[in-house]
Amino acid sequence: MVFARIHDILGMIKFSHTLFALPFALLGAALAAKGPEGWRGRWQDWLGILLCMVTARSAAMAFNRLVDWRIDALNPRTATRHIPSGKLSVASVATFTIVSSVGFVASTVLFWPNRWPLILAIPVLAWLLGYSYAKRFTSLAHFWLGLALALAPMAAWIALRGDLAWPPVLLGLAVLLWVAGFDIIYACQDAHFDREAGLNSIPARLGIRGGLRLASGCHAAMVAALIGLGLVYPMGPIYFGGVGVVAILLFYEHAIVRPDDLGRVNVAFFQVNIGISLGLLAVGVADLLSR
Repeated sequence: MVFARIHDILGMIKFSHTLFALPFALLGAALAAKGPEGWRGRWQDWLGILLCMVTARSAAMAFNRLVDWRIDALNPRTATRHIPSGKLSVASVATFTIVSSVGFVASTVLFWPNRWPLILAIPVLAWLLGYSYAKRFTSLAHFWLGLALALAPMAAWIALRGDLAWPPVLLGLAVLLWVAGFDIIYACQDAHFDREAGLNSIPARLGIRGGLRLASGCHAAMVAALIGLGLVYPMGPIYFGGVGVVAILLFYEHAIVRPDDLGRVNVAFFQVNIGISLGLLAVGVADLLSR
């Protein structure tokens, strides 16, 4: 019974999708840790980054399912999700959200005596949870989500260095544009439902074709931000080669999703983007280790 409940909870929050944000947090931490004197960072700092990422995302995802369960029940695509289908109760999901939120704040103590993670924990958590209401009042909800994930590399830098600089900001900007772009693509599936339900999204506002064009612009700007990061930090040929591969993957992502054929959205959303996040972490760390 307990294992079944854990399985349902992990399924509800799509735990495997942590791979979207965690690699960028780790890359931000790696950029912060590398210095002229060698690598910085205590073991508890790296543990803190991992725990903060997992608990923050779990809290945000569970809260989103909690806030949206009545809307999910009306949408044929989401009606089988855990709360509408009865697999999980509202009370159990609310409890999990609270536990994850407390776990996130508590995890920031691992960075002590750097007090900034603890000071910023509540504002960051408020932004993450606030995304769940964004579609109710703005079509820019995709960019709200993008900024939520963009906080990961910047927060990791702050956790290790206690300050903020251009490299994590540029990496965060790349994440913001990347997430906003693929979330717009994903939202194309619900464009008609969003209009009927009075919800806001770029595809509902601009149409599917217009939404895909804006997503393409976001992803082109993401590549520019990654190039900017490589120049500012600076990074080497391994990293820039990886950025070239990312550009090719993004081109492929947009090639397989067309206004008249959304059948491969899930391939673009999960498989391609997981490859991008893990690939950038791999080439970024490999580049840093090569110098």
